Amino acid sequence: MEYAITLPVNQKEMTIRELLEKEWLVPRKVRHFLRVRKNVRKNGAPVMFHEHCQAGDTITLTIEEDDYTYQEVALGDKNKIVVLYEDEHLIVVNKAYGVKTHPNQAQETDTLLNDLAAYLAPKKQRPYVVHRLDKETSGAILFAKNPLVLPILGRLLEQKNIYRQYQAVVSGHLAHAVTITKKIGRDRHDRRKRIIDERNGQTAITHVTVHHAGRKSQVYCQLETGRTHQIRVHLKSIGHPIVGDPLYGTQKAPRLMLHASQMHLEHPFSKEKIVVTATPGLWE
Repeated sequence: MEYAITLPVNQKEMTIRELLEKEWLVPRKVRHFLRVRKNVRKNGAPVMFHEHCQAGDTITLTIEEDDYTYQEVALGDKNKIVVLYEDEHLIVVNKAYGVKTHPNQAQETDTLLNDLAAYLAPKKQRPYVVHRLDKETSGAILFAKNPLVLPILGRLLEQKNIYRQYQAVVSGHLAHAVTITKKIGRDRHDRRKRIIDERNGQTAITHVTVHHAGRKSQVYCQLETGRTHQIRVHLKSIGHPIVGDPLYGTQKAPRLMLHASQMHLEHPFSKEKIVVTATPGLWE
């Protein structure tokens, strides 16, 4: 695998070692292989790790197939993939309601990851999970297309540098914006569910704004954290469960009325601003 990356205009001058370790988060083992094999080039010429690089330089890495591990998945149906954004390093797709993000058993072939593997196979690329959406949730979801970019996307997510907006339809009249900061933990009585647990739970922050208030209210939710079922548990905790939620709601609907409508991120290598919108949404 060969990756040629041109450093963006705002790239600080640093050594190749600093770039690989601190900026690109290349694992120590892979950095060792790159160094001893002399598999790093700057502007086409071999480069030593102590040498400097700067904006405009093209850094080329040659990585062997077995330097990174990959969990093979069965190929699904490539025709089910709806691409919202794609380049050589990452892809954002529009997940349908009722589809699992990834398989839990080797024999599963009908998850989004299976379908994406089939879509990428002709390009000799593979999908890597960055984050997940519940099976019942639709909308924008991000995958890495190579192991080099995966840890950088993970860091962006962890540092809250990937903006994710959701649409939801909730029970009852929610008249004003609210930020919910209740901690979330596991339900000891039902392993499928999460509960508000201020003593032992994990920090969770959800910002809710109102699009339309009525007997059922249309709201936007922005996540600062990514806990399992976070939006669903938080909205239920303030008395406005999501319509059609089989675990936390009561009002019947053909589906869970939760949709990942927008995603904003800065490209890990080019620093380009990427904005995607997953349509159709729940109301627009």
